[in-house]
Amino acid sequence: MHKDSKRREALLYHAKPTPGKIQVVPTKKYATQRDLSLAYSPGVAEPCLEIAKDVNNVYKYTSKGNLVAVISNGTAVLGLGDIGPEASKPVMEGKALLFKIFADIDVFDIEVDTKDVEAFIQTVKNIAPTFGGINLEDIKAPESFEIERRLVEELNIPVMHDDQHGTAIISAAALLNAVELAEKKMGEVKMVISGAGSAAIACANLYVSFGVKQENIVMFNSKGALRIDDPKISEDQRKYATDKNFPSLLEAMAGVDVFVGLSTGDIVVPEMLLAMAKNPIVFAMANPNPEINYDLAIKTRRDIIMATGRSDHPNQVNNVLGFPYIFRGALDVRATKINEEMKKAAVVALAELAKESVPEQVNIAYGETKLNFGKEYIIPKPFDPRLIARVPLAVARAAMESGVALNPITDWEKYEEELLERLGSDNKMVRLLTNRAKTDPKRVVFAEADHLDVLKAAQIVYEEGIAHPILLGNKELILELKEEIGFDADVPIFDPKTKEEDKRRLNYANHYWKSRQRRGISLLDAQKWMRERNYFAAMMVNEGDADAMVSGYSRSYPSTVKPLMQLIGKAPGITLIATANMMMTNRGPMFLSDTAINPNPTADDLAKIALMTAKMTRMFGMEPVIAMVSFSNFGSSSHESANKVREAVAYLHKYYPDLVVDGEIQSDFALNPELLKAKFPFSKLAGKKVNTLIFPNLEAANITYKLLKELYKVDSVGPIMLGMEKAVHIFQLGASVEEMVNMVSVAVVDAQEKEKRKKMSAK
Repeated sequence: MHKDSKRREALLYHAKPTPGKIQVVPTKKYATQRDLSLAYSPGVAEPCLEIAKDVNNVYKYTSKGNLVAVISNGTAVLGLGDIGPEASKPVMEGKALLFKIFADIDVFDIEVDTKDVEAFIQTVKNIAPTFGGINLEDIKAPESFEIERRLVEELNIPVMHDDQHGTAIISAAALLNAVELAEKKMGEVKMVISGAGSAAIACANLYVSFGVKQENIVMFNSKGALRIDDPKISEDQRKYATDKNFPSLLEAMAGVDVFVGLSTGDIVVPEMLLAMAKNPIVFAMANPNPEINYDLAIKTRRDIIMATGRSDHPNQVNNVLGFPYIFRGALDVRATKINEEMKKAAVVALAELAKESVPEQVNIAYGETKLNFGKEYIIPKPFDPRLIARVPLAVARAAMESGVALNPITDWEKYEEELLERLGSDNKMVRLLTNRAKTDPKRVVFAEADHLDVLKAAQIVYEEGIAHPILLGNKELILELKEEIGFDADVPIFDPKTKEEDKRRLNYANHYWKSRQRRGISLLDAQKWMRERNYFAAMMVNEGDADAMVSGYSRSYPSTVKPLMQLIGKAPGITLIATANMMMTNRGPMFLSDTAINPNPTADDLAKIALMTAKMTRMFGMEPVIAMVSFSNFGSSSHESANKVREAVAYLHKYYPDLVVDGEIQSDFALNPELLKAKFPFSKLAGKKVNTLIFPNLEAANITYKLLKELYKVDSVGPIMLGMEKAVHIFQLGASVEEMVNMVSVAVVDAQEKEKRKKMSAK
């Protein structure tokens, strides 16, 4: 990617439309004078007095119990070093974002302008009453050790320095499973650790607590193996110092079972791996470049079990598997600290989760047929939806058992349900979708690439590895725009109207004419149409010169759909084309159909739309729970609109009894499980969380999804074409760059699915 372009993109992301990445959102009503009088004066005095009577009431009447401070002085930021408190703020806001989207924890980021250990500690202690927990971040060693130790001792809320313990917890889980797979024992393995900073010390300490012998660990810093006769090393490092002579890393790794890298890239060479014991375990966690390239390591030792810090290789040691969930569990039992028992409980929970059957949603996200516990899967994936329930629950239980929980949990089933409810608080589905597209990117034609925003979307999908873009439009203009945005990749560009494309255009026209010459299409018509981008793009897909196409940014939906219907047509066995929108609501993804094609579908049409939408929902790794919505509830109206919905449901119940679908039902009942269960306990939807809505007509569906999008800023992916033979998808008129990128991800996943089905049919 062009360096200036990447820099500009990063700066724009943080600056627009609102500077920064987090904001404060009210959680109570504030519309009336009565609301305001309760929120502030005079009503606010009542909770103040209750807290004054018993300080623990602060958890009952304020947000303290779900509020964490991410605190730094900016002395050890990412790979940037000591850049100061202000410059560290974007990183702390990023950490706040991760807390929220993975564990639904609110965060204030606090940047402290001091390098003095005592001053930093006093600052944190002085503001601690505001928070339910403290996450220390990017503070350089050895000061970070003293700061964390003191704050853990002197505060009665959970405190953790994630830089120290996050990697330790995740890698310890991986180590437990790797040692098991290697058929070794924790108490017998010999280990070399490259790196001697806070993360390395925390890793070594945690490994020792799980049975690795301290004397079996050799630790290296940039100058070599830590020596017990070196007066410059810290007391924490001295535990792992040796009196043996290791001239280099090569000698130290001879015969060892485990290498843990927390240092710098490309310092390990194949000779070092070859010197290790049978079934070597290598955690090369330097970022962005591991201590040894993954492919090189696998090629060097077939018996290796390897993890890295990168998402593009198996076994990513990613801190997001730990800190959000550890704090979630600690907050929920109002723990006074995060102790060793809680950290170890998180380790065990992660290790055990990797041995269980993986949800289909995770397999789909990572493009796997079936993830199974083994050399390439020793720790859970960051997108695994089970993490939110398993890790916090284990941490909470450990806090109670170790005596640091002030608010013990009594109903564990209810607590697990509450944790799972927090899954709907972010847009995980978009990340799952993008990640799945990246596993097997396809060739996607952008039919309007001479529009700046469309070209920006093409640039993003190229640079993110989502798709291989093919650009259609005025070539000269596209090249100018590419230069303007720093899109310097050499990607194919076609202009259907130029002589340069005469041969391809005539070839497409002939193929189309031969397929439709008995249906009123003349060769002249076919040749004329192939000068139009959408026809040309559709034929590229038809003829196998591309895998998918996207269009519609500058034209109305009907005018864009028409050529696709003429050239592409329906998939085998499909008699109806429809569309669905995936809405990213705060209760999780919701699928709405039909949002763009059929104005007034019949009962038969509605049943087909429901079946196609169910199939699409499963494509995204979710089991459909479908409400066929209406203004009527189960026969309360005999209007023809309600009747056709009722008929569609009856058909689905008869011929697809395993499909969870019901109606006709009003939308409020469909979306309120308690209300539905109380009024209509006989419904197949009772006790279930609806994730799919089928509307009685286009008007209702289109209005609903656009209202959600504009009034509540709900992200929308779609309309997604259903029932087409090829992966062709249409942008909304004037779609944003982000919306277009999401639709390209859908197009790629759709192309992957169609390719898979074609291969299965061929068998």
